[in-house]
Amino acid sequence: MTTLLDGYREHIVAAHKQPLLLLLVGFITSFVFIRFSVRMIRAQVRWWPGNVTPGGLHIHHMVFGLGFLLVGGIGVFATYGGHPWIDWFGLIFGMGCGLVLDEFALILHLDDVYWSEQGRKSVDAVIFGILFTALLLVGYVPLGVVPGEETRWGLVSVISVNALASVITLLKGKVWTGLLGIMVPGLSWIGAIRLARPTSPWARWLYATRPRRRARALRRERLLHRRADRARTWFFDLIAGAPDKVSANHPAAHRVAERMAARATAHLDAHEARALARRSARLADRRSAAAARTAVAGAAAGAAHGPAAAHEVSVDGVPGTGHGRGRRAQQRRRTVRAGRNRTYAVRPLGLEPRPERHPHVRTHTRRIIR
Repeated sequence: MTTLLDGYREHIVAAHKQPLLLLLVGFITSFVFIRFSVRMIRAQVRWWPGNVTPGGLHIHHMVFGLGFLLVGGIGVFATYGGHPWIDWFGLIFGMGCGLVLDEFALILHLDDVYWSEQGRKSVDAVIFGILFTALLLVGYVPLGVVPGEETRWGLVSVISVNALASVITLLKGKVWTGLLGIMVPGLSWIGAIRLARPTSPWARWLYATRPRRRARALRRERLLHRRADRARTWFFDLIAGAPDKVSANHPAAHRVAERMAARATAHLDAHEARALARRSARLADRRSAAAARTAVAGAAAGAAHGPAAAHEVSVDGVPGTGHGRGRRAQQRRRTVRAGRNRTYAVRPLGLEPRPERHPHVRTHTRRIIR
């Protein structure tokens, strides 16, 4: 026990890291407490107090977290970082970090996705914050520089290379390898060298013109990452609880799908957007051409029943109700009054109405039944 206290005084108190340690303690404690609380509320335990709902308004715990952040941050500046105030305000600030990052997914999506699959981003944010704070606590502050001592440039270079490798690993879609690589320097280097996941930003940027490498990434995703995803899901269920199973026809699922589709459309570059517009225009032209062919077919059917019916077809191919000439003249007058250009009916070639025949003259034309 004495050795432990001596180590604490030497490595924490003497190194001016006690406020950072208290911040980390408050961070972890608040996250564990609030996750335990929401799981008890979800299980509807009678003896555990429920949500804070004054007047029927559900107040999320990130509101209290923002209050803790304001008190801790303003308090440090107000007391000039003096002891023992900086220790207490560091603890309060850590509690605020845990409460706010626990609802990081709600802030990101601007929707209550706490118990959905999208709510797992909150756990990623909390783990990243804890690992980053622990890195600062274990290493020198800031990044290998101790005030009043000579700078160790070798340690600074190692930390800088490790930070770059961690960023590359995160861009390759390997979230856990990148986060753990912040604490373990060699782990992020391995993740930066290996292939990226096919859905990662790195793959979208660099694998689009490399089909072989993309195929290798897809095979590796199917074979290796399936087990890792199952282990990660089990670990997240243990920490944060299993998400709700929402059906595909649920309105919330529709909203999330619409937002994802809108984001994917927004990320299209100009060339793909123009190609999409051209395809839409061609589809609209085909639909209008089909409608025109249908109208012409209707006019031909009306002409086949006799000249009277043919004269009752208007300029748009819609059968009229009055005389042909009078109706066309009336439509031209209406068009001129409305300020539009005159339109005239144009008969298609090969569909001219047959001349009238005497009712007592029989022809040998065979009737075609369609």
